[in-house]
Formats: sequence, structure tokens, C-alpha cells
Amino acid sequence: MGAAARGLAAALLLSGPLWAGEVTITSAHGDLTLTGRIAGYDGTYLEIESPHGPVTLAYAGVTCAGDDCPPRDGYVPTLRLSGEPVLSTLLLPALLTGYARDTGLTLKTGPEVDAATPYILQDKGGKTLLTVRLRAGSSAEAFADLMTFETDIALTYRAANAGEIARAAEVGLDIGPSSDRSLILGGEALVAITSPRNPQRTIDPAALIAAFAGRITDWQSLGQEPQPLTLHLGPAEDGQVEAFLALLPRPPGAEITHHATAGDLAAAVAADPGALGITPLRATGVAQPLGLRDSCGLTMVPRLAGLKTQDYPLTTLAFAIVRSHRQPDVVRDLLRWLRSPAAQLIVRRAGLSDQGIAPIPLDDQGERIAHAVAIAGPDTSLRDLQAMVSLMLDHVRISLTFRFANGTTDLDVASAANLRTFALAIRNGAYAGRDILLIGFSDAEGEADANRDLSAARALSVESALLTLLGTLPSDVRIGTRGFGEALPMGCDDTSWGRRMNRRVEVWVGD
Repeated sequence: MGAAARGLAAALLLSGPLWAGEVTITSAHGDLTLTGRIAGYDGTYLEIESPHGPVTLAYAGVTCAGDDCPPRDGYVPTLRLSGEPVLSTLLLPALLTGYARDTGLTLKTGPEVDAATPYILQDKGGKTLLTVRLRAGSSAEAFADLMTFETDIALTYRAANAGEIARAAEVGLDIGPSSDRSLILGGEALVAITSPRNPQRTIDPAALIAAFAGRITDWQSLGQEPQPLTLHLGPAEDGQVEAFLALLPRPPGAEITHHATAGDLAAAVAADPGALGITPLRATGVAQPLGLRDSCGLTMVPRLAGLKTQDYPLTTLAFAIVRSHRQPDVVRDLLRWLRSPAAQLIVRRAGLSDQGIAPIPLDDQGERIAHAVAIAGPDTSLRDLQAMVSLMLDHVRISLTFRFANGTTDLDVASAANLRTFALAIRNGAYAGRDILLIGFSDAEGEADANRDLSAARALSVESALLTLLGTLPSDVRIGTRGFGEALPMGCDDTSWGRRMNRRVEVWVGD
């Protein structure tokens, strides 16, 4: 991020949280007293922390003591957001502008107390409906703000890690993979970059991991003349950097130079023929981006379809994680609007891939089908490949894809969010009269028969989770499942991300 954007981020920092102090809630008859911080308030119901987790009470039926008690009359809700500067100070204002335009509201900005610059949504009569406050910071800081009641929505470039999930659970907040609090705003590609004076134009993902893990230290290992390899990344606290480092062995084991901004990173890499860096695709600057080509011969390019399906292995997702479901009507409406085509268009204009469901015709998948045939092992028969392609000929793949932890049928955070998107689309009639086929695939670790069974079980688990969300499947929608195990790899199994790409359930839709 450049100096101007960082200056904007600094200008938007809040002087303090809206609900950070404790309040004491007492029931009308005095037989119930709770002391804690307010987790959410929608103008009618109050959610307050307690030793047993959040408790929701009708505000009209209790008394409230403390400086942070919401006013009884003239209440104007404030939505607090914190997180990555690109999301909180660049994408979010554009989304707020679009929401105001689409709903007939007016969005006003201007200096307020303590030099903060909130966004104010007003109706046509000039009545303030919502004040929005932003705090720019890292993904880690945004998660911390959720746990300390200092933000309502965290804007992050990664899912919560195990430590954050555990700490959140201590305050009654579920932000784990199965939580329904996460909304995906969009996706962004990371790319490897070198100096234009470096002859490298593609790199094996396994070699990229090995370099940042400290196992490759010279370009000679990549087929070049001897030359020391130097490593470069953005700020250590940046969510995208954290997401990439999570792919490495712990600890990484290599000396890495971290740069304050993406511009500084690209300039430093471009000036050093021995440099290798990782940066967002939008910020390559004068550096040379590298394609990913694995040892199995599959080239991975950060195209829109690959970002939507997350088949491109260096896809980072932008999450909006909501602290409490107890939100004012205008906030709930804003969150619903974020799924709309108008919102997705704004996301694309901001340089991210949107999360709208898109078809991917079979004609656009020739390379990966040919790749599957070319590298099929002895445990993948011609009959398996013929059965798989026969099904695909009668269907069209859509961009929703579901992925899992190794050896499990547990959806990851992004896949759980995709499942909610899919359920909503089915409920809204997007697939009325259509045949939906969930096709499971696995990596190649372990026995082929077991992997085929596991891929089928994953497809069934997605179907079960989908039906749980829907309650009742519309009578004009049909769902089936199949599992083809190792038959259609998206990458080599020699890296953790290659194996993760292969462990998936794809969605194919027919007539």
C-alpha cells in the first residue's frame, strides 16, 4: 500500500471502541443481574457477555447501569469495522457508496470528534440511520478487536488460526471453520516475482515452498547459473503474508526481508537479480511475475475462474467476520446486499475476484482434463475416466468448490461460506428444475480404493450439510453425488497446497 493509502488509513483510526466498558443489566424484578460488555444491540434486543457465553435480553425489560449503556430514545446504531487497510479504507467505502445508491440512501462523510472520519447513512429526509467507523490494521489486530468487543466486523485476508479460535471461544465467540459468521467479500491472487533481469519465468510450487522454507538458497538449484537467492515479502503482520507463510513448515527456516509496502517490495525485487518475492497480482509493479508450473506439468495461472474456484493455489480470500448476529435492521440489510450482483461488480472493480456463482463450460477445462489423462496412475482406470467425463458432458461446472482438511470430511472456512451461498441460491430458485451433481475428488496419499471412498463420503457430507441448511429441498431440484478419488488432480501431491487442491468436491449442474 502506498503512502497516500496509509495516510488515509491513519486518518480513519478510531480514538476508542464504542462498547469497551462493562455494564450491569438487571431484570425488572431484580432476580437476574449480569455484568459484562455489550456484544451486540439491534435497537430492541441486547446481547451481553456472561461467564456462560453471550446472553440476549429484551432491552425494554431490563435496567442498564454503566457509561456504555445504549440510549433508550433516539438510538442511532454505529457499525464498527476493523482490519486490513486495503479492505477497510479502500474496498469498504466503495461498497458503502454502492449500497447507499442502490437503496436510495445518502452517504455522508466528514470530520467528527477526535479527527475520526465516520461514514453516515441517512434516509431521504435527512434522518441518520447508521454511523460507520473504521479502524485500519492487520488481520491479527482485527481478530483481537472481535475478542475484546472493539469491533462488530473484522475485515481479514485469512481465516482465524487455531490460537485465535481458542481465545475467541473463551469469550463465547465461535469463529472456527463451522461458524456461520464469515462472509467472503472476494478473492485475490498472490504471485511469485523476480527481477526482469532474472531469466526465470515459471517456478514449481514445491520449489517455491522449499525456497521460503530455507531448503533452496541458490538459483543454481532451479537450473540457473550460481547466484544467491534472496527472499522478500510484505509486512510480517499482513494477512496475505500470514496466509502464505502458513503453507510453509514451522518455523520457515529462511531469512526473509519484509517490506513496509507492496511498492517497496516490488521495487526491491526488481532491482536484485537474485531476489524472489511473493506479492498480490495487483502490486507486481516493475517486477517480473512468475507462472506456477508443477513437476506434473500443470501450469497454474491466476485467471478469474481459478480464483473463484480457488483452484489457483495462491488464492487469498477477503473475509468479513461478524461478531454478533444481533445487528440493527440496516446492518442486516447491508450484509445481505453484499451478496448482490451490484456489490460483486464493485468488488471486481476494486481488483478482487467476486464471489458470484459462475458457470465454467467443459470447453474451458480441456487442459485439466487432458492433464488428468496424461498423469493418471495405475489405480485410475480408463473406465473411471470415461465414467467421469460422461457425467461432465451432461453438466456444467459452477465456480463453487468445497475443500477439506486432510483425511476428513470437515469443510474449511471458505467452503462453509460457499455452502451458505449455494443454499441461498437454491432457496431463491436459481436451480429450479435442474439436476445438481456433487463430485468428490481426493489427493493420492494412501490406497486408491480408500481415497475413492473418502471422495464419495465428502460429496455426501456436502449434500448432508446443504440439506441441513435448506431444511427442505425444493421439489424441482435434484441432488446426486459421486466420488472419483484421485482421477482429476489439480496439482502434484508433493506440496501441502497441491494435496489441498486435490481434496475437493466440485458442483456440476445439468438440465
